[in-house]
Amino acid sequence: MNSKTRKIAGYVLSGLVTFVFVATGAMKFTGGEQNVQMAKLVGGASTLHILGGLQIFFALLFWIPRTAVVGFLLMACYMAGAMATHLVIKESFVLQTGIETLIWVTGFVRFPELTQRLCPCNNCKQ
Repeated sequence: MNSKTRKIAGYVLSGLVTFVFVATGAMKFTGGEQNVQMAKLVGGASTLHILGGLQIFFALLFWIPRTAVVGFLLMACYMAGAMATHLVIKESFVLQTGIETLIWVTGFVRFPELTQRLCPCNNCKQ
């Protein structure tokens, strides 16, 4: 993939990931019924606003070039926690897995140094 294509794909995927995080974070502030019920189920109804704020904050970090790698890692960790929560309460975590996968694909497209660090073999060179 040439650098121009990679850059465009990185922006498109970053926009999608950012939209997902900001939208779901904002829904935690508006008190969507599904969010409130899920929070009550896991005992975190009082922290719903904090979680929403964290999601929006992580998305902002991800969008700012200087802090993008930190935002990427925090978003990946947040979604891993969401997957674990759904696993513990015996609910499907397919959606969370899809978002986690999207975050990692976006990270590899946007930050080629991740591929070089995680797969130093010659087959993975950009």
